[in-house]
Amino acid sequence: MQFERLIEVVAKLRGPDGCPWDKKQTRSSLKQYLIEELYELIDAIEKEDFESIKEELGDLLFQIVIQSQLAKEEGRFDINDVIEGITKKMIDRHPHVFGDKNFTSPEEVIDWWDKHKKEKQRSLSIMDGVPESLPALSRASRLQKRATRVGFDWERIDDVFEKLKEEVEELREAINKKRNEEIEEEIGDILFVMVRIANFVNVEPEIALRKTIKKFLDRFRYIEQKAGSLNRRLEDMTLEEMDKLWNEAKGK
Repeated sequence: MQFERLIEVVAKLRGPDGCPWDKKQTRSSLKQYLIEELYELIDAIEKEDFESIKEELGDLLFQIVIQSQLAKEEGRFDINDVIEGITKKMIDRHPHVFGDKNFTSPEEVIDWWDKHKKEKQRSLSIMDGVPESLPALSRASRLQKRATRVGFDWERIDDVFEKLKEEVEELREAINKKRNEEIEEEIGDILFVMVRIANFVNVEPEIALRKTIKKFLDRFRYIEQKAGSLNRRLEDMTLEEMDKLWNEAKGK
């Protein structure tokens, strides 16, 4: 079986006659590669590049297996314990599939998950369990969704837009008065309200921003290419000239 072969390969890499680089790694040193592989997989998914998706899934799987190998060497757990744990969790979380519950909508499933987790955890806060290491937009979105599920939210999206206007005015005032700490705080408040608007219309803010960044890069590279074809440097072009090329790029 290929999976068992991968486990053997990772164990050999970490063994006495293995790779000096792999033997040197720790849980902490591997964190950056885990994050990189995850985002490379996301990039491949967004591009619908299936060869890259396959490759990046493999790279991410390697990170899971090597983390499990490190734990095995310390006598804590191994990859089989990881698989057993997630299998049990998925069965427990889907009693409507593997048990006698009857849920008819995704909302009923989520509501049951929340209640089930609360019963199993000692935590008293519904906000606990959202990783602090998540990108800020994703973390804000998940926290807000939890608050929404217990009714702590605006009822109408128009109310959220009113809050956004209020926060923008507070930012404008802080900028006019040059209150640097307040400026940072007010920008954070605006971003947080924008996340709430995204949740209202079922848009993932992290994905939305990633798409906007890609769109910005595509259009800016168009400006660079057009400037190059005219033997012009961007630094020597006026804003009006660059803006004209930007509008051309928008039409592509």
